[in-house]
Amino acid sequence: MRVSSDSDRQSTDLQRDALLAIGIDARHLFEDHASGAKGDRPGLAKTLEFVQPGDVLVVWKLDRLGRSLSHLLEIVNTLRERRVAFRSLTEGMDTSTASGELLFHVFGALAQYERALTRERVIAGLAAAKRRGRVGGRPQAIAGEKLGAVVAALNGGMSKAAVCRNFSVKRTTLIETLARINWPGAEDAS
Repeated sequence: MRVSSDSDRQSTDLQRDALLAIGIDARHLFEDHASGAKGDRPGLAKTLEFVQPGDVLVVWKLDRLGRSLSHLLEIVNTLRERRVAFRSLTEGMDTSTASGELLFHVFGALAQYERALTRERVIAGLAAAKRRGRVGGRPQAIAGEKLGAVVAALNGGMSKAAVCRNFSVKRTTLIETLARINWPGAEDAS
């Protein structure tokens, strides 16, 4: 059982009543009072430790178990590997039946499709940004006038250590920047 908030406004009572009504032993109920997006869910961890091969993990509703479709599929696949069935009361899914197993595979295909669509959108977005002249990634730490001053100081004989101190840059940043602009002494560790 899970509710998204630790406040008094949300309660697991509805879920608890539904699970008790189908004969689940109250001692075998685990709950979390946290967002499903949070990775740290002690109730879920205890549940997964508790179930044994041949058991059926029952939830009131699918979204009470996983934080996303892919997370839900990951949990149910882990259960399947451990020979634990899964049942959701609201959606009527039960992986111990042939139709429930089929429905679960359909969910898996939908999750894979969703990931592929997301990947396509990201690639298309990056390509569109590149056509508009936008460059992704982190902004350069040493650029423009500062880069010119750094190169001038190095060409004038200042050591890399002195450049780092005077221009407040880390040595690794300086070395990477010099390599990027193909400065002649970039490889030297001086």
